[in-house]
Amino acid sequence: MPGADSWDRIWAPHRQEYLADQAGNFTDDNCPFCITTDVNDELVVFHGVHAFVVMNKYPYTNGHVMVCTVRHVALYDELEASERNEISQLTAQAMRVLRNISGCAGFNIGMNQGKVAGAGVAGHLHQHIVPRWSNDINFMPIVSGTRVMTSAITQTRDLISKAWNDDV
Repeated sequence: MPGADSWDRIWAPHRQEYLADQAGNFTDDNCPFCITTDVNDELVVFHGVHAFVVMNKYPYTNGHVMVCTVRHVALYDELEASERNEISQLTAQAMRVLRNISGCAGFNIGMNQGKVAGAGVAGHLHQHIVPRWSNDINFMPIVSGTRVMTSAITQTRDLISKAWNDDV
């Protein structure tokens, strides 16, 4: 059983790069999702009419993608039906593609809406899709301050993009 102060310190040195990169202090003028919408961007996997799929620049694990709205909108209940539908379709396709290329056994899927809820980019709605495997290494950042990434984000993006086009 953990000691009384077991939660006094959780070390996450990998977050320093994120903190140095505005750490959620984005405005409409420097919103990374408004800037990163070009399908030729090295992180964009697919661009639809109302939403696009992009690699997470600070992933929790390989294949961590986000489905973002094209329109700069903050909250799910502010979306048009067409935007909600496309986010849903792209999420399902991302799950199929990630399962096919990585053999993942499950997913963490979610949205943090509002800065108080933990949204790093609170002004622009985005949904995280994080593939998970049996016996994966999600304890490594906490236990040893180490993140285990088996390939570069751009390599994973290339695999996902190729499989994405095959899945259509």
